[in-house]
Amino acid sequence: MRTHVWIAALAFISAPAWAADKNAEVTAIHAVDHAWLKAYTAGDADAISKLYDEQAVLLPANHPAVKGRAAIREFFVKDIAETSKAGVSTSFGDKPDGGANGNLGWASGTFTVKDKDGKSVATGKYLSVSKKVNGKWLYWRDTWNTDAMPGKP
Repeated sequence: MRTHVWIAALAFISAPAWAADKNAEVTAIHAVDHAWLKAYTAGDADAISKLYDEQAVLLPANHPAVKGRAAIREFFVKDIAETSKAGVSTSFGDKPDGGANGNLGWASGTFTVKDKDGKSVATGKYLSVSKKVNGKWLYWRDTWNTDAMPGKP
């Protein structure tokens, strides 16, 4: 009985440290999301692709799955060119969610796409699963999709 009491007491005392570690990991995962958006906004497909694991799978909306870092880079080269031509910009919502357990983590949130005049042309959500490789969080699976277009049901 005493052993169980000590184990329970140690778990209770250590819980805030575990929570702090998990919060730090989630913050690090969200930092990768912000690095992704910064690189996307800058039109830097090379920087984006380095945020993905070599065997990552990208599951873009209205497009077949894209497998592997090199193919993901090529996808973003084309996607960025189309986005740039259309003159739209993307931003993330201010309340992302996430979690981490060991070397696996996830993040989800919302995004808005605006035209060059600042009018919202699309909203949507994203979900990524990341894994920690050599101390660095990398996307392992990444997907997004849009909600209904503004003015449409």
